[in-house]
Amino acid sequence: MSFLRLFLESFKFALSSLIVNKLRTVLSLLGITIGIFAIITVFSVLDSLENNIKDTISSIGNDMVYIQKWPWTMGRDYPWWKYLNRPVPSVKEYEALKKRSHKASLISFIASTSKTIEYQNNSIDNIAVIAGSYEFDKTRKFELKTGRYFSPFEFSSGKNLVIIGYDLAKNLFENDNPIGKKIKLGNRKFSVIGVFKKEGASLMNNSLDNTTLISINSAKKFMNVNDESYNPQIIVKPKDGIEVDALKEELRMIMRSLRKLKPTAEDDFALNQASMLSQGVEQIFSMINLAGLFIGGFSILVGGFGIANIMFVSVKERTKLIGIQKAIGAKNTFILLQFLFESVLLSLLGGIIGLLLVFTGFLIANNFINMTFYLSWNNISLGLIISIVIGIISGYAPARSAARLNPVVAINSTF
Repeated sequence: MSFLRLFLESFKFALSSLIVNKLRTVLSLLGITIGIFAIITVFSVLDSLENNIKDTISSIGNDMVYIQKWPWTMGRDYPWWKYLNRPVPSVKEYEALKKRSHKASLISFIASTSKTIEYQNNSIDNIAVIAGSYEFDKTRKFELKTGRYFSPFEFSSGKNLVIIGYDLAKNLFENDNPIGKKIKLGNRKFSVIGVFKKEGASLMNNSLDNTTLISINSAKKFMNVNDESYNPQIIVKPKDGIEVDALKEELRMIMRSLRKLKPTAEDDFALNQASMLSQGVEQIFSMINLAGLFIGGFSILVGGFGIANIMFVSVKERTKLIGIQKAIGAKNTFILLQFLFESVLLSLLGGIIGLLLVFTGFLIANNFINMTFYLSWNNISLGLIISIVIGIISGYAPARSAARLNPVVAINSTF
């Protein structure tokens, strides 16, 4: 009970000192506020960036397997010359996989290019054109703002129909309803049957906002979908209960059989997965976080020295008061806790202000930058813990020197 009373009395003395010495308190707060603001901003921006990248990666499907010419992760000693002459996935292989795979629930083929899109007197250059198989809507998540998706007959017959992105529709048609209108794409006219719902900018540039989607069979009329310049790829999704690794093994066997590879020959195709990118992102950000900790640590160190310096000045100013307190029975522990609490309160208050600045900055940034910034509870806790630890470390030496003062010498101090 006596320790609790000592604890509370020391806390009250520390709080009273901070309130009385307002200017010194503000100056002490400045350093630690900047330090916490710097280090938590670095960590929060990196966390936000990492999560935005992972969300973008997950949009391409964590359980999807992408059969392509080039692997997504190349490694440090990537022998790119080995893969230069690899064949690209073809429509014929896509059709064969649909017949022979027993572990796939969906198999889709995609090729892409860019074209100038025209409507009456309006034209927009370098618009992405995706030529997809009928399964595209099941292998790539999206919503339609208006209109409809293709019918199986429209896909197989190669009718000149197109679904366009939200921003493209807005820029091309302005306030007109695009459904039923004809646009010119690759010197051919296509009827608009749908508009994608707005997705917003993507860190991996895979948003559909400025994209057009047509069927493979209609694309064949003006582009070679099996040519490498159109980046052809086959996307495969496993059946429920089938592991992705098991699906990849089956796909590897079928692709090797289709390409008539010898048992000793290396694969001449890549089986890519979103998890490959996620792992790479985690490795990169773990290194960046270390760099951020190093940089932010200097800011915290400067703030800690500032608090320690102010606390030594505070001890010097209150030497006579410390002597009086000791003369009337105050113990060394009471004096030590009094100054230690003052240091911790200063540091903690500075940390809270720093966190509030980070939070406010993120609220403003979210209105102007097309990326979601957020302050996680982990980073809030980290900021508060760092503040408390810095307060204890910075305040211990001044508090100890105050506690060890001789009461007679302290009372007779002329400071």
